[in-house]
Amino acid sequence: MADHTTESHIILHTHSQRVRILAGDTLIADTRNAIELREKGYPHRHYIPKEDVDMVKLSISSTVTHCPFKGDSTYYSLPDIVDVAWSYERPVDDMQAIAGRLAFDAGKVAEIVE
Repeated sequence: MADHTTESHIILHTHSQRVRILAGDTLIADTRNAIELREKGYPHRHYIPKEDVDMVKLSISSTVTHCPFKGDSTYYSLPDIVDVAWSYERPVDDMQAIAGRLAFDAGKVAEIVE
């Protein structure tokens, strides 16, 4: 995937470095196939394919939000961390590259990029 910029000033690009997500000492995700999303006014986010996330540890929460530039999001929780991650299952057309991938709240988990 080449860098892709949308009218909303969102830039998507492939991220070939290893990205690991840890909740305490527990590994939640480990990938070399992340997509980095950069959006003006927000921290960079890594969207990780579900096959690289330990989905058994996560449960869908009741939180749902809407972004006019990305679409409706579904949130996920760990047993002891509410709304730790989110996913756009059916994003708007310009954001199809992040469909079904998870982004994690860096304030609630450790993200290690190598």
